Amino acid sequence: MSSNKNALIRYKTLDKCLKNKYKKYTLEDLMEECSEALFEFEGKESFVSKRTVQLDLQNMRSEKFGYEAPIEVYERRFYRYSDPEYSIHQISVNENDLKAMNNAVQILKQFKDFSMFKEMNGVIQKLEDSIQSTTQKSIIHLDKNEQLKGLEHIDILYESILNKKVLNIKYKSFKARESNQYIVHPQLLKEYNNRWFLICFHKGSIMTLALDRIEEILIEEKMEFVDKEFNSDRYFGEVIGVTVSETQRPQNVIFKVIAKHTPYVKTKPFHHSQEIMEEDETGTTFKICVQLNFELERMILGLGDFITVLAPRKLKHRIISTLKKASENYANIH
Repeated sequence: MSSNKNALIRYKTLDKCLKNKYKKYTLEDLMEECSEALFEFEGKESFVSKRTVQLDLQNMRSEKFGYEAPIEVYERRFYRYSDPEYSIHQISVNENDLKAMNNAVQILKQFKDFSMFKEMNGVIQKLEDSIQSTTQKSIIHLDKNEQLKGLEHIDILYESILNKKVLNIKYKSFKARESNQYIVHPQLLKEYNNRWFLICFHKGSIMTLALDRIEEILIEEKMEFVDKEFNSDRYFGEVIGVTVSETQRPQNVIFKVIAKHTPYVKTKPFHHSQEIMEEDETGTTFKICVQLNFELERMILGLGDFITVLAPRKLKHRIISTLKKASENYANIH
């Protein structure tokens, strides 16, 4: 059981004791009550020390968790609430608090359909029931597509990363004629452009697998997990999207955006390295330093005639070639 959950059980137990008007509790009594409560939840002996209970009481008295509990010592040895009506479960909140909580709940609800969050469903429902006094509607919406192929694999992949399990994955890429088997050491689940990917180690190298191309996943219980240090921010720091080359160096990509759409690119940079090189009434010239990959090209093509790639030459010619082919597709359409 996590230390956070242990603390919550202790606070709940202390609250029950401190508001009990018919029994006197010493510090030793509170230690015993907390130990018994943890035993009931964990099913094993769990001794709560004097120091732990003293810290819990101090935390409940403070503003740290918003309790500010009126805990007093009377007759020099017994503990209780000075306000007999007080309980940590009856903390008052104002209308603004309720609105903020409602928005948080609405965001959480958008994740609850992923079964990895199934343990949160009951908590979310309780929160929603407890704040129904406000009529504030949700004002934040997160885009998600529950019909995406491959989402059924998220559970086992999530648990395998969490518990460090080696996986045997049957995978068929878009270009492959037949499926391949890969023994992998999963590291990270990543979502990009409404599509999910598994980042893993395979034969010492980092591999990216699209979840919608995974056909089968088996856990290799007898194989030892290779626990390498994987820094996702560093690994994806020089790319747009998920396609990373271990041999390609990042290049300066220079492009011009027409004046009408310059604010869009300014407020939503293509990459964290983006900077302005030149600006006039016709538009703005930007520079980013990234690897040249598929996602970069898709993003540039998505802006159509609003953007012009100036460098590097290789990327510029790829974009020109793609646009020519796209134009040819409409040549015979009337």
